[in-house]
Amino acid sequence: MGAGIGVWVGRVLDVLALATSALVTALMLFLVVARYLLGLSVVGLHELILMFALQLYMVGALIASRRRDHLTVEFLEQSLRSPFAKSLHGAFVSLITLVVCGFFIVWAYKMLAWGVQRPQTTPAYGIPLWIPQFAIMLAALGCFAYAVRDLLAHLARLRR
Repeated sequence: MGAGIGVWVGRVLDVLALATSALVTALMLFLVVARYLLGLSVVGLHELILMFALQLYMVGALIASRRRDHLTVEFLEQSLRSPFAKSLHGAFVSLITLVVCGFFIVWAYKMLAWGVQRPQTTPAYGIPLWIPQFAIMLAALGCFAYAVRDLLAHLARLRR
């Protein structure tokens, strides 16, 4: 059951990444064509591009966490030979990641709560700012969940 949910979440993230990439690219292309070829200034296009780009960055962070492809320094990990030492190192790195993600969740929550309490909107289209802030909160929660997954996997390897 858990693997099925993971596959489903992975597909949703992949679709979101493709959709937001296409939207950012299409809107940027439209912006350039409108401005430089047609001499038009489209009001609010930058704010839409930035919102979709923010969504793309957050989905990309989740995809990297899901695939364990995020940036790492592997010097120590590569020098370890024993499977126990590698698992211990992995558990320690996962624990640090978990703590950092916990701080990220608190920060994202405070930012989102502030955005809801003091509603602000984008200048051109009046889009509430809590909408892009919610993408940050979802990414924080997702990365935390993947950090828990990684920590549990390393702890299970330590027990063997």
